[in-house]
Amino acid sequence: MKIQWNFADVTTSEVEVDEELGTFITASRREEDNLSRKERYHCYSLDAILFEGKEYGDNHTPETEVETAERNKRLYAAMKTLTAVQQRRLLMLADGLSLREIARVEGVDHRAVRESIDSAKKKIKKVF
Repeated sequence: MKIQWNFADVTTSEVEVDEELGTFITASRREEDNLSRKERYHCYSLDAILFEGKEYGDNHTPETEVETAERNKRLYAAMKTLTAVQQRRLLMLADGLSLREIARVEGVDHRAVRESIDSAKKKIKKVF
């Protein structure tokens, strides 16, 4: 069975492979194309806001904007109660780093990071 390979530099090459491998590659490509198509179908375009208006991109009403502004003020006030270390660690945690990764970045034990973040969470809960 011949399989066609398309390269990034727009060249194409045909490779002879056995039937089992060719069937696997073809099925794999088909599955990848189907998943890609489904993903595109379910995603919203960020450019749609420009063409359809804010209502299309997000449900912005005066009430939700006021709620968002109030929540942001409270969050800002809560963050101001934290130490610089707690702020930095909490932001790294929000960016997706684990406690061990944060500890490795800062050169401290992961238990110290956990205690610092737990303390920060308690302070934030007091504000909210």
